[in-house]
Amino acid sequence: MFGLHLHQPVGNFDHVMADHVRDVYRPIIERAAQAGFFPLTLHVSGPLLEWLEGHDTAWLDMIGRLAADGKLELLLAGFDEPILASLPREDRLEQIGRMRDYLKQRFGANATGLWLTERVWQPELAADLAAAGVAYALVDDRHFLVSGFRHDELHEPHHTESDGQRVGLLAIDERLRYLIPFRPPEETASYLRELRSQGHGLAVLADDGEKFGGWPGTKDWVYGSGWLDSFLKTMDRLITAGEIKLSTAGAAFREVPSGGLAYLGTASYREMEKWALPPAAQRDLTTLEEELGPKHLAASASFVRGGHWHHFLVKYPESNRMHKTMLALSTLSRRRGDPPEARRAIGRAQCNDAYWHGVFGGLYLPHLRTAIWRQLAIAERVLRQGEPLLCEEIDLDYDGFNELWVHSAQFSAVISPQRGGAIELLTRFSDLTNFADVLTRRRESYHEIPKGPQHHDGGKEAGTQSIHDIERASRLTSLPPVDAEPRAILVDRLLGDDVTHAQYSNGTYSPIRSWAVVPMTAAVKISADTAVITLRAKDLEKRLTFDATGCLAVAYSWNTDDSPKNALFAPELSLARDVALSAPAATETWRYPITTVARSERGFEETVQGVSLTPRWPVGIGGAVLELGT
Repeated sequence: MFGLHLHQPVGNFDHVMADHVRDVYRPIIERAAQAGFFPLTLHVSGPLLEWLEGHDTAWLDMIGRLAADGKLELLLAGFDEPILASLPREDRLEQIGRMRDYLKQRFGANATGLWLTERVWQPELAADLAAAGVAYALVDDRHFLVSGFRHDELHEPHHTESDGQRVGLLAIDERLRYLIPFRPPEETASYLRELRSQGHGLAVLADDGEKFGGWPGTKDWVYGSGWLDSFLKTMDRLITAGEIKLSTAGAAFREVPSGGLAYLGTASYREMEKWALPPAAQRDLTTLEEELGPKHLAASASFVRGGHWHHFLVKYPESNRMHKTMLALSTLSRRRGDPPEARRAIGRAQCNDAYWHGVFGGLYLPHLRTAIWRQLAIAERVLRQGEPLLCEEIDLDYDGFNELWVHSAQFSAVISPQRGGAIELLTRFSDLTNFADVLTRRRESYHEIPKGPQHHDGGKEAGTQSIHDIERASRLTSLPPVDAEPRAILVDRLLGDDVTHAQYSNGTYSPIRSWAVVPMTAAVKISADTAVITLRAKDLEKRLTFDATGCLAVAYSWNTDDSPKNALFAPELSLARDVALSAPAATETWRYPITTVARSERGFEETVQGVSLTPRWPVGIGGAVLELGT
């Protein structure tokens, strides 16, 4: 079974979409059609389908003809490519139902198989998939291996259940994922013959279509060097000789005898589980793998594993804020009758890419986070139409401490008294922008500089490098800056006058005092025109005044008699974009771009995440005011 998963995230650039259609999606299907390499199994994500509807309906029409002729089986998933395990049950069913309806209306396809986004599985999904009409789902062989199964048990369908609701499972063969297209086709043929000689009846490949021309080096390898033509000819010889038969996933699930019952624990693919770990744990896992060595690691790989996808929400508070805002707005939408515009925006905000980070994952890409916050702003704008200024005390981020959620028909803001009264969300519906959408600079495990010479053989002599070969080979020569404290709007500090702008922007300074993680008491006063939040901690009071449109005025007073007389009071505003800031009596306002260094499929990339604005007042004046405009 040869399956392709084609996906582009909500908010991706038009030129990226167009390049992938031209260089990847169109050629792989057209070459397969020319060679008669059918039937295939195909999943195309909702965001990509919507883009194609506006830019390339001819490609969709081609897919429709192939599906109608029985040459393609189309797969379900959550329409907007969410991690299903991250959604409430009702939202899971809605997402799968939207994809089913689209495939039926656009292609006349009655899809029953499911592509599991990022192969993130947790046991209770089985009941929800069954309720959504899914007959079977594709998961990795690793999901079975970490649950106690052996490789030779996985070349047949299985069944699982939760709450008495059954769904089928097909295990994607990891070895095939690494052979295709990175190794010469003869190696794939040899492996298939090996499986056949052992009496196995099924081999399943399902993987990202982008590896056939969208990943670095793959376009030249797959098309330029002739890999794809050679692969199709090699497979044709096997088919002609009667050694293999191509099948859709659905036919394989129905026709290959069942391997019986399987219960799978929480799992994803190997690399995702490692990426989800905190940096220190990632290093520990890597060290353990190196100590075991290839021979012992191969024997114990099923039990040497990383964490679960949900830990990204612990590792990255920025991701958690997106996720929990989405959950809160989804709940609010259900209560208010699910206005279609709000419901559709919430669905798009569930697209997975901006919520996590590895070699893949788009948390470090501002345009993808911006797209999620934009959709959340669209939804909230609809849901709060006609609403007056209000303030809720709610544990929005589920960390055990209450936040203050201030909102009206024109804006939404979240203030965290537990974290120094910082503003962690500030969205104005007029331009659908969350001004607090900035990423904290943090140390990632891949920032570690190797101590000795590094030797990496990506197999170039007989193949091309996979993404994970590139991941292992890429190293930094110097460490990028990190932030000592989480970024937000209004992180308050006292600085010595000897701290230079360069030290401040590089994070190589120590404040005299910081209120970044100091709990503050909060008093709220709401009128028709303003919401006033007064936050107090020892030696500091700050009064936040929001008008109905979301414009913000801040008044500070402090008592720091024990501080050096030449110290400076310096609240930092980390903003998604430069905004007009009025800071009367400030001696100056420091500005610098907030830049991260992260690893992607192209290697290391430096990205501007936002801008830091820090007005500075002499500590001796005892108070200050500022206004954040538009």
